[in-house]
Amino acid sequence: MENRKPKWDRHSILAEFRRRGVRMSDFAAEHGRNPKSFGTIWTKYNRINEKLIADFLGDPVEVVFPDRYPIRATRIFDSRRDDKKSSEKAAATRDRVAA
Repeated sequence: MENRKPKWDRHSILAEFRRRGVRMSDFAAEHGRNPKSFGTIWTKYNRINEKLIADFLGDPVEVVFPDRYPIRATRIFDSRRDDKKSSEKAAATRDRVAA
């Protein structure tokens, strides 16, 4: 059986904190950060807190938060870099087919 690293998501990150006996609020206070900023880490970008969490887990930030990294300067869809599913035009809706 192949030994793979777990894919980090919100639940596995929280489970790892609990497994190590560390509360997120205590972790934030220990690093001089606002505990409320760690509560919004799942919905808002916070590069400093993301780096602290990744260091705590022992993985690079790109592995822990793969949807946020690498940081892109542009938000415009680039067909050379992104797959076709990312485009709004990828799936023809019923209205477009009828038109």
